[in-house]
Amino acid sequence: MSAGQDAKFFTRGKIEEFRAELQAAETKDKKYVKRKTVLKKIVANITMGSDMSPLFTDVVQCLGTPLLEIKKMVYLFLISYGRSKPDLIHLVIPNFLQDCSDRNPLVRALAIRTMSYIPIPVVTDALSDNLRHALKDRDPYVRKTAAICVAKLYVADSKRVERAGFVDLLRNLLQDTNATVIANAVAALTEIGDRPDGVVFRLDLPTTNKLLAALGESSEWGQIYILDALLRFVPSETADAEVIAERIIVQLQHANSAVVLTTIKALLYYMNYMDNRRLMDYICKKMGPPLVALLSSGPEVQYVALRNILLIIQRRPTVLKNDVKVFFCKYNDPIYVKLAKLEIMYRLARSENANEVLAELQEYASEVDVDFVRKAVRSIGRLAIKVESAADQCIKVLLELLETKVSYVVQETVIVAKDIFRRYPGVYEGIIPKLCENLDSLDEAEAKAAMVWILGQFADKIDNADDLLDDLFHAFLEETVEVQLALLTAAVKLFVYKPKSEPAKKLVAKVLKWATEEVDNPDLRDRGFMYWRLLAANPTAATEIVLAEKPPITTDSDRMDRGALDQLLLHTGTLGSIYHKNPETFIRNAVGKALTDSPALNTNSRATLVHVAVKHPSHVPPPVQIAGPGPVELDANAQATEETEATEGDEDPLSPANAQKDHPPLPRPSISSEGPPPPPPRDDSVDPEADEEATSPISMTSSSPPANDPYSNLAGAFGNYLADEPRPMGGAGQKGDYDDSLI
Repeated sequence: MSAGQDAKFFTRGKIEEFRAELQAAETKDKKYVKRKTVLKKIVANITMGSDMSPLFTDVVQCLGTPLLEIKKMVYLFLISYGRSKPDLIHLVIPNFLQDCSDRNPLVRALAIRTMSYIPIPVVTDALSDNLRHALKDRDPYVRKTAAICVAKLYVADSKRVERAGFVDLLRNLLQDTNATVIANAVAALTEIGDRPDGVVFRLDLPTTNKLLAALGESSEWGQIYILDALLRFVPSETADAEVIAERIIVQLQHANSAVVLTTIKALLYYMNYMDNRRLMDYICKKMGPPLVALLSSGPEVQYVALRNILLIIQRRPTVLKNDVKVFFCKYNDPIYVKLAKLEIMYRLARSENANEVLAELQEYASEVDVDFVRKAVRSIGRLAIKVESAADQCIKVLLELLETKVSYVVQETVIVAKDIFRRYPGVYEGIIPKLCENLDSLDEAEAKAAMVWILGQFADKIDNADDLLDDLFHAFLEETVEVQLALLTAAVKLFVYKPKSEPAKKLVAKVLKWATEEVDNPDLRDRGFMYWRLLAANPTAATEIVLAEKPPITTDSDRMDRGALDQLLLHTGTLGSIYHKNPETFIRNAVGKALTDSPALNTNSRATLVHVAVKHPSHVPPPVQIAGPGPVELDANAQATEETEATEGDEDPLSPANAQKDHPPLPRPSISSEGPPPPPPRDDSVDPEADEEATSPISMTSSSPPANDPYSNLAGAFGNYLADEPRPMGGAGQKGDYDDSLI
């Protein structure tokens, strides 16, 4: 019956009506037409979400019908409601056993599959023997169905599967003559091996060759399972990796995008075990066109491909080094595709194609989508930092964007300008006046903080830096913490640059008072105290610290760690490659993957090898390891002495002194031979408060200033503020906690 004719069954009905129709069909229904019609209505109602479980006994009676179409619908009903009717499922067991011995392989496979969907002890008991026979059945359809049933049974009762030896029977199926059976056996073993409590699934060279032989005859999803399982073979010789790569590289021409991505994943894996540079370059060259072809698919497939490409070009940049134009954005691309393409364009940019990329980014900066424009402007700045030969042209483009006076464009330009100044010190400071002209239009925290950093860093070159900063300080207490921290540091830099300037002295005094007395953020308060002590004690050292040479900005920070990248590439084509996170970080009970050491592993991959911690099964708690000293059993005399000391005198038993006296530091007990080494013993002869007293503000101000110190008159710049002694928030009644609050 066609789909158009079946549509009439999708009307909600009542349980009583269906029961009456089933009972009426038992009397006069020679060709089982009535039963078939009623069962179609019931299955349609199950599909629509109606509860048909009250019809359990009535539907089960139809199992004796020899018609295969009726058996399929009854078994579908049992899959839906079998586990919710444990008290009635015994009525179906005889029919299950009878169908497992049926002459028709479709019926045998149907019975085995349905039983595996019902994880009830009485069903699994009946399934065990029949499943063993099905795994050795003469028909490949029954064998391939039984292979998947082993994985389902393992989820319900893993101990039963291991005791019955089903896993070994699955391994034997890897030598089967039918490609579909091999693919299903691989899928079942992979499912079992990926469980935290599952058996380890590894491949040897003969089994790997058998899988490669079955690869061409398998279906699309069978090929995906086999290609994914090839990552479980660890080559002991580079020749093995090269031969396997040459045999699977033909799968890059497949029309299915999942097969292509899984093939690329396997190739990237085996390239870690190769030393033949010519072959590796050839493989990289072959991987480019299939990846580009994926970009002609729908936007969802494009996005998956782009996220995977972003990982691949970080590890193997030569794969798409000449294809940057492919990633130029189209007008009808969704925003998530455009943003992914922008990132890849930046990654592929180099001196040869920098002008083309820059021209494209300049066009994007005039689009209407705000997020896209922001990303484009920021990419221009990153391009200037990455490609030195294109820096001049990038600066010209950024200055043109400043002239547009578009708020978000100006703010992104200021943000990237800060990084450009750090990347090329003393080269592009001439554009600072242009940036200062747009100071009033900055209303975002990141842009304000970047502009404040520029004003503080180049305060010696900006004549009216004190006036500009003073205007920004009017709203200091209302700004975000990011801007407040930038303002505090900029004020100190201004004072260090211009120690004799009265406005600079008043400004730094004002901001230090605000930072230490009128803000709630502990980071800001602590930095204020640190700057105050530094300036009051040793202004020369303050100059060396505040104006220390900044580390150069490079594009190395944009690259992912090599070891983490190798891990992520083992998940190419999965959700982990889209999130750029290992699956164990966001999927419960997922098992981590990493490259396995081997004599064939090349030097570069071995240098960044990541070792994955073995996950313990959920029912076995992992061993507990304590970082500090463990408990110590005291004998009777020691315990009595301790109690006597605790009751003598009026000392506070919770004071640090008594705590140190009653419980001296103890060596860490050894929990396991593989645990970390014990920490070195603490030297209690050094007073932890000695350095604190040496650096307290009172001691600092009483010491004589160094000779020829240009900041020796700093105390006068603060007026009476220095005599007030900086106090933490909470009032003057907490002087006892003064030093602890500063640490």
